[in-house]
Amino acid sequence: MTLDMVLEHLYIVFMAVIVAIAIGIPLGVITYLVPKVRRVILFITDIFQTIPSLALLGMIMVIVGAGKTTVIIGLSMYSLLPIVRNTNLGLSNVDPGIKEAARGMGMSRLYQLLFIELPLSFPIIFTGIKIATVNSIGTAIFAASVGGGGLGSIIYRGIRVMNVSMILSATASLMVMSIAFETIMDLIAKKLEKKAT
Repeated sequence: MTLDMVLEHLYIVFMAVIVAIAIGIPLGVITYLVPKVRRVILFITDIFQTIPSLALLGMIMVIVGAGKTTVIIGLSMYSLLPIVRNTNLGLSNVDPGIKEAARGMGMSRLYQLLFIELPLSFPIIFTGIKIATVNSIGTAIFAASVGGGGLGSIIYRGIRVMNVSMILSATASLMVMSIAFETIMDLIAKKLEKKAT
C-alpha cells in the first residue's frame, strides 16, 4: 500500500462529496420551498440507497465507461440522501419568529433564504455532509471493481492472493480515515452550532 493509493482514495471521496453537495443542497432547498415535490425528491434519493453498490457502479460503467468518473457519480448518488434530508430538516427547523422578523424588515424571499435561513440551518446541513463523507470513505472500496483505483484495489488483491496482512492494512487505513474525518467534522459541527446559537 502506498501514499498514492491513499490520496487516490481520498480524491475519489472528496470529488463525490463535492458533487453531492452541489446537487444535494439545492435539492434540499427545493424540498423545503416546494412541498409538492418533497416526496418525489426524497423517494428518488431513497431509491439510490437501496441499489447495491456493485450493481449501481456496473450500470453507470455501461454508460460512462470504467474509471474514476463512474465511481464519483455512484458515490455522489449514495451521498445525496443525508445532504438533501438534512438541508430540508435544517431549513424547516429555523425559528418561525426569525422568519417573521425577516419578512417584517422587508427582506425578499430569496434574501431571507440565502442570508438568514441557510446560515442558521448550516450546522444541520453540515451533519448531513459529514455522514455522506464518512459513508463514502467505506463505499469507495468498490472503486477497484470498475477500474477506479483507491484502497479497494489493495483489498481485492489481498483476497486474490489470500494475503490477510494486505487486507488488514487497507482496512486499518480506511478505519483511521473514517475516524479522523468524523472527529474533525464533529469539532467543526460543534463550532458551527455555537455560532448559530
